[in-house]
Parts: sequence; structure tokens; C-alpha cells
Amino acid sequence: MSAEKKIIPGNEKEERLKKLALLCDAGINPYPATSKRDYVIAQFFADFKELENNQKEITIAGRLRSMRSHGNLTFANLEDASGKIQLAFSKKELGDESYKRLVKLIDISDFIEVTGKAFVTTRGESSLMATSWNILSKAIAPIPDAWYGLKDDDDRYRQRYLDLLLNPETRDLFVKKALFWEVIRDFMKRHGFFEVETPTIETSTGGAEANPFKTHHDDFDLDVFMRISVGELWQKRLMAAGFEKVFEIGRVYRNEGSSPDHLQEFTNMEFYWAYANYEMGMALTQELFQEIGQKVFNKSKFVTKDMEYDLAGEWPRIDYRSEVLKQTGIDVLEDSDEKMKKKLEELGVRYEGSNRERLTDTLWKYCRRSIAGPAFLINHPKLVSPLSKAKEDDPRLTERFQVIIAGSEIANGFSELNDPIDQKERFLLQQELIDRGDKEAMMPDWEFVEMLEHGMPPTCGLGMGERLFAYLVNKSVRETTLFPLMRPKRESTNKKSEILLKNNK
Repeated sequence: MSAEKKIIPGNEKEERLKKLALLCDAGINPYPATSKRDYVIAQFFADFKELENNQKEITIAGRLRSMRSHGNLTFANLEDASGKIQLAFSKKELGDESYKRLVKLIDISDFIEVTGKAFVTTRGESSLMATSWNILSKAIAPIPDAWYGLKDDDDRYRQRYLDLLLNPETRDLFVKKALFWEVIRDFMKRHGFFEVETPTIETSTGGAEANPFKTHHDDFDLDVFMRISVGELWQKRLMAAGFEKVFEIGRVYRNEGSSPDHLQEFTNMEFYWAYANYEMGMALTQELFQEIGQKVFNKSKFVTKDMEYDLAGEWPRIDYRSEVLKQTGIDVLEDSDEKMKKKLEELGVRYEGSNRERLTDTLWKYCRRSIAGPAFLINHPKLVSPLSKAKEDDPRLTERFQVIIAGSEIANGFSELNDPIDQKERFLLQQELIDRGDKEAMMPDWEFVEMLEHGMPPTCGLGMGERLFAYLVNKSVRETTLFPLMRPKRESTNKKSEILLKNNK
């Protein structure tokens, strides 16, 4: 065959299964446990001149991406994580039987290992002439066409392994995301922060306002929750224990709706810094964001959702009360609940819950949409900040800050509340909201209050996460998650149900 192998798509899996059977009949294990690979492709090219001069045999391995047979000579492209290489299979070098098996039984997307010698083709391409080969994994399902396949987002997320295989830009995205977290971790450690791990299963979900996932601990016969913050109340306990700088990077779970900015499972980072306040926290956060821009993306200017912004320089500060008043005419400290509701209805903004905290927060979320940032939102009302220290000059407000980028809150920090009496009163207020049906109110943690009674130093805390990465690459958080949660395919669910029914008969 003088062109690449072509089989009718509907019959291809059947044809591959026949080839699998023929390999087994020939006594060849199509799924061996080990490989003799001693070179990766990138190293082959790095050492090519030496390998060509010495004619040393080396063994590489990877997935076949193409095959082109021309009588007694077959060319193929092989790919591993480090790169691609052209292979040449000659009937003269391999022998009749080995060459025949290659041409007849091996398909594009199979994994093979190839032993051979470096040479340069007549077209000047550095290649490997095979002296032997072995199958490592027979692929019985074909890979979709690189151009026409996997254009639907649902298919790409469900079969992310194929998306990564077919789209180099997708692989590059996740390499960059790994660097994003590496830069954050290095920054925190370089600034003297100690990395910790805190529980992901809790008896109460503190540290944020969100609807948690609930499960059951069989051994303790106890209902528990998946955490909704990266150990905020646990890390503060470490402040009381004598640690002064701690941080954690970990998974967070929130049983809420999906959107381009929200997933139910995601990665965040939180730090806590003893003897620091929110002013010091803002300075450190700005430095961190600017370092991410330079070390991960080599720039400071970005575009997200058609909004341009520059991480460089000093960031402006936006007063919560003044900004809402400017955009809506509502004074969130003085105006009535009814006036707030009426304004939201005028603006066509949907809101859930009619308590003042939820109304205030909804008004702000309407206002933030027009702010490109980067900017620090400050002076949050105490009502919407149950863990923040109140400002001394106006106890109705708190020492809290949020980073605003492209109309969204990207990071949240504050001078932590360390007054046990004040904290208890705020938790009681949150409990009242829960009792009235507010699913996003913060669950009280009375053991945390007990810790505060033993004393916690002044502390600044910050939480941020992968939403920042998604914004900097101008993609949804779903797109920047390797394996986002998907509903099971209906056919798979039906098959599982049939198996369960059969087993129960």
C-alpha cells in the first residue's frame, strides 16, 4: 500500500480485534509489562551525531501516529512525551516475518518499542532505522481524526486523554498550569511560609460561605462535610499553636452550580501570617500576582472576557460602600432592605434569599462586573465578612480586601478576627441565617471559638486559586481542569444497571 492505511471507520475496531487475535495466536503478548526503552526521543536527537557516527543500537518507545508503506519499506512517526521521530522499517533489515507482522498487524495509535540505528534520509531527516520491534500495547479503538474529531467540548472533557493527545495547545495549557502552582509554592516558601496539610473531611464547614457536600463516616456513625476552604480554621489554629507563617495548596468542594467561573471541585491556596494585618497582606498579594505574571507568562498585560488589565505597578483601591452607591444609588449601610430589593428588581438582577447580607452581596456582585482591575476592594461591611476583624474607626466595616480582575473576585483576604466574643456573636448570626434557610451562610465552628479563647495573635489570611490561572489564560475554569466532573454516559449507566439486575436475580 503506497498510502496511509485506511479502513472504514465502522469496521475498524472489528479489524483491530482480529489483528489482536492473530498476535496472540503467534505467541506474541500484545500487552507486555515491561519495555526495553533506553532512550527518549528528545535525547535521541540531542545525541544524534554521536549515535550516527558510532552506529550504536538504541531502543525507543511510544505511540505510532502514522504509517506509510512502500513495498519493502515502511515509514512511521512515533511519539513519546518528549517529541516525535521518523522510523524506517526495511524488509531487508527486519526479515520477512517481522516485516510482514508490522505491516499486517500493527495500526496507527498502537504503542511499540523499536530498536535501531540513527541515520539521515535522502531528504535530510534525522531518523531511526529499525533492526527489531515489539508491540507494547495494541489499541483496539482508533484515535479520532486530528482535524475533525473532538470538536465538541463535552467530548473533549469526557475523553480528555484524546484531547491532550491530539491538541498540543491543550497539553501546553496544563504544563503552564503546573508552573503556575510551582511559582506560587516557591514564592510562599521563599517568603518564609511553612507548607501544611489540613483535613478535607470536617464535622463543620468553616472558612467560607458555600453549600457543602455532605457524606457519612461509617466508623464514627457521623455525618461529615467536604471542606469548602483550604483549611482556614485549621490554619488559624496553627497560629495559636505558635506557627507564624503557614500555607496550603489543596482541593476544595462546593455543592453549587457550574459556570465559566465555578466548579464543584477545584484547587485553592490559603496562607496565614501572624503579626500581620490586611495592609501587609495586600502588599504580599500584589507581589505574588506580579511574579506569577512574569514567571509563568513572561508579561504583565492580559485580556480576560474582553477586559484589558495590567498587573504591573500599584493597584488602586475601591471602597465597597462608595462603589455600590456610585453605581446603584444604594447605601449598603443605611438604606432599607426594601429599597435594596426594589433596586435589584429595577436592575433586573435575580437574588436568592431576602436577608440583608444576601441583598448587600448581590448588589456588590452587580457592581463588580464593570471593573477591569486589577484593584483591591476594601472596607467590606461587617455583615458580609463573618471572619474579618472590624475597623477601629468604623466597626460597621472590616479590614478585608479582595482582588478584582475582569469583573470578578479572584482572591480574598483580611485581618483575621481573633476576638472570641465577637466571633461567637457572628457565628450566632450565621446560625440564624442557616435556620432561616440560607444555604450559603457560614456553618459555626464552636471548637474554633474555644481555640480563640486560648488566644490567637493578630493574623492576616488570604485565599486564592485556579480561577486566577483561568482568567490569565482567558478560559473557563472547566477548560483549565484536567478532568472536570461529567454526567455518566446514558449507555454506560444502562449497562451498569443491567449488570446489577442480572447479579441480583
